[in-house]
Amino acid sequence: MNPRLSRRHLLGTSAIGATGLLTGLAWRGEVGAGPARSQDATTVTLESWSPIQQTTDKMIAAFSAEHPEITVERTIFNYPDYILDLKTRAASDSLPAIIGLEPGALTQEYRQFLIPLEDLAAAAWGDNWQDNFFPIGIDQALLGNPSGDESFYGLPVLTQTINLWYTLPIFAEAGLEPPTTYDEMKAAADTFNGMGIAPLLHGAADGWQRRDIYMQLAHNLAPGLIYEAEVGDAQFTDAALVEALTWYKRLFDDGIVQAGALGLSAYPNSAALILQGQAAMFPMGAWWQQEAANEDPPELAQGLQGFAPFRFPDISGGTAPEDLLGGIDVMFGITTSAADPEAAFTVLADFISGAGGQALINTFNDLPAVSGLNPESFANDHQEEVWRTFTEEWMPQVKYARQLRDAAVKQALEDALAGVASGEVTPEDGMTSVQAAWTPPA
Repeated sequence: MNPRLSRRHLLGTSAIGATGLLTGLAWRGEVGAGPARSQDATTVTLESWSPIQQTTDKMIAAFSAEHPEITVERTIFNYPDYILDLKTRAASDSLPAIIGLEPGALTQEYRQFLIPLEDLAAAAWGDNWQDNFFPIGIDQALLGNPSGDESFYGLPVLTQTINLWYTLPIFAEAGLEPPTTYDEMKAAADTFNGMGIAPLLHGAADGWQRRDIYMQLAHNLAPGLIYEAEVGDAQFTDAALVEALTWYKRLFDDGIVQAGALGLSAYPNSAALILQGQAAMFPMGAWWQQEAANEDPPELAQGLQGFAPFRFPDISGGTAPEDLLGGIDVMFGITTSAADPEAAFTVLADFISGAGGQALINTFNDLPAVSGLNPESFANDHQEEVWRTFTEEWMPQVKYARQLRDAAVKQALEDALAGVASGEVTPEDGMTSVQAAWTPPA
């Protein structure tokens, strides 16, 4: 392990004080038990884009060892193919029993085909079952429900934060700590540019990564404002949201983001450069931990020994919020096509926090949806400390989502970010185009 690694070095001065776990997993012994049901053999079909096929197969194997009476048949697609297949199956009334969902727009699109899960959850986990989940997951599971509808049409399986990471040996060579202000970030960038290292390696060809950086800037300047704009209580052209776009352009103009960023994808291109030690800092999220779990990972990723997370530096002048953005990575819902909803919920519950959930988390695929579920082993103390930072200090504090609820607004924002970064669009015009894409929520 790098001798410079310490709690301070791992988190920077932006670390959040832990508030304690929600309730732990004392409830895990009951997970998957569910309401009383027949033990006759049954088959539960599942379709999703996440987790990936190899991970899903590990989850199914772990589940099947404890539930031989239930056979799980899975189909895992790439995301675009999954969305197309979902539309086709819904139109022909042939949806599988369990489907993968994103909170908000995707869940609401298929809500008529989904059964409410709160009664099944209470039967399996007790009346206080929501307390076991990270609060942001419960909040986002209800995102977009019609007024007065408090039903859960999906439950989170994985969660995440978005943040920055830094490469430990590069910072050690430069004699630097992770920056906590923009001025520190600019000074560090000057040093790294002089070393021939990308200061903040940004895969700006991908709209999602452009949006992730912008959302952190906007959250820094005006926490919650962009979500008010989404529901019509503010405007996307409000000064703070325009200013966040101006700051995004400064990252390029000040040499913090590497030259040619708009031509570089996040995956696989920037990820490969990061793993080769070509990036001092990079904008990923909690999911970057899975690089350590890949087969024969590069040296920097072995036990995550070369990387540590930190919060986006403050650009607000000292009033930045102390939480990160994040929320649900993927959740599962049970469809009205399920022949045995109780058997389907047994699978869903197990994948959240039972044997299947444990197999999932062992891959470091992302963060669990519930508190207290941890990988069964860590390669070193550093990897465990990073995990604890995410699950015990950061995730319980997440208040706002990294996602936007409206697909048209999201696309307009991603386009505006590309236009502003290239110098073809002003920040004011960029946010005007985002406002023009907005329509009042139903």
